[in-house]
Amino acid sequence: MAEHAHVLIIGTGFSGLGAAHRLRERGITDVLLLERADDVGGTWRDNSYPGAACDVPSLLYSFSFAQNSEWSRSFSSQPEILAYLQRFARDNEIYPRCRFGHEMLESRWDAERMRWHVRTSRGEFTGDVLILGAGPLSQPSIPDIPGLESFEGTQFHSARWDHEHDLTGKNIAVIGTGSSAVQFVPKIQPKAAKLHVFQRTAHWTMPRWDRKVSKVERLLFRRLPALQRLARYAVYWGRESFALGFTVQPKILGIARRLSLRNLRRKVADPVLREKLTPNYAFGCKRVVVTSDFYPALTKPNVELVTDGIAEVRPHAIVTTDGTERPVDTLIFGTGFHATDFPIGHRIFNGDGASLTGTWQDEPGAYRGTTIAGFPNLFMLIGPNTGLGHTSMVFIIESQLNYVLDALDHLREHRVTAVEPLREPQIRFNKRIQRRMRRTVWSRGGCSSWYLDDQGRNIALWPGFSFSLRMTTRKFDPDAYRTLVRSRAVHDELTSVR
Repeated sequence: MAEHAHVLIIGTGFSGLGAAHRLRERGITDVLLLERADDVGGTWRDNSYPGAACDVPSLLYSFSFAQNSEWSRSFSSQPEILAYLQRFARDNEIYPRCRFGHEMLESRWDAERMRWHVRTSRGEFTGDVLILGAGPLSQPSIPDIPGLESFEGTQFHSARWDHEHDLTGKNIAVIGTGSSAVQFVPKIQPKAAKLHVFQRTAHWTMPRWDRKVSKVERLLFRRLPALQRLARYAVYWGRESFALGFTVQPKILGIARRLSLRNLRRKVADPVLREKLTPNYAFGCKRVVVTSDFYPALTKPNVELVTDGIAEVRPHAIVTTDGTERPVDTLIFGTGFHATDFPIGHRIFNGDGASLTGTWQDEPGAYRGTTIAGFPNLFMLIGPNTGLGHTSMVFIIESQLNYVLDALDHLREHRVTAVEPLREPQIRFNKRIQRRMRRTVWSRGGCSSWYLDDQGRNIALWPGFSFSLRMTTRKFDPDAYRTLVRSRAVHDELTSVR
């Protein structure tokens, strides 16, 4: 028999843990978290590659209701963030509600019983409410390269780092130069005999102004939490100002562009290499990469930056389009994630049997980034058009949780079983989003990026300030929803089964 909980949560990263905690605060304790891995942490558990760290200041990268006074640096490392999430789960008694090793294989809305039926790799569950906290950066993307299956060396994605594989003395190929690659390349460069870094597109970069947090600062934050909150507010509004350039007036980004080019000139003396590293599109059009040691690593004698396309992979080599064959025994992908096609959507079905992915083929999007027409009592954290290019996603998660909790209060207070957004409000909401998107640098910058889906629509980012998204999700709006009420017969049947 399937195990039942009032609320089922998929994932145990910031989204899942934050949801479980806020639900408990609201008095909702009949909650289960389904996690495919063996511990909490989400992307900060999976991305354990050398040098993994956050490019958002530490002061912003924690829950506002559980600030961490012990960050050792102004930009936190992966081990520290993971430890914070694990400690948060322990302190708030979330671990007993977790079901580890339970990969979600299928979630289907049962229209008759008005509940979600979830099938996992280790059993089945039912829930009145389903919260998706898996996140958009959970499924690694591997490019389709001819001959890749013939490679006889070791290969892995940065999000699935093979820590058992010794890189010392190896001929290594790194494919990709995005946010992950710029962190691990400097760490593995000293070990490699030869390191070939394959770059498809040069990235705009900004220096990583990282520093050690002093013992005095940590002591003050520990003893005076209000002081830490004040510092957090200051950093938040400083980061929020970046949105002016991204979403209102891209010309402002000219200052950042000049700083980026000056940094490149200072770090890379070779004019040929510098030319390869100079982007030919608007600053901010693609994600700006934050790094202080990537450029110096590329200047080392054992490193080659390759900008020719990859023609094929052979058992022990990579061949580029100019015919050059480079011997390789280790292949590392720094090629990002399936961020806009949302692979988990293939596993979620409504009462008519349509998948979430299928319903998004013509009109991708969600109402207020959180709920989807046709899918009752389904709440998505970090849904379509809720991503940010300038500040902390934890702020967005907390904003959406306010909306989810208000919706669940509505269910309880009005004694209804489920809510589902009407299609017209959802369409109007997403049309407004796309109209606002036209004025942003992401639409006018002349580049392709992982922000765009296969039809060129930006369904990843929020086209404004983060506080405006918080205002959008501050209160549940029942007029945009239809409500569903379980029949007395079904209610009695389910109650007797429990």
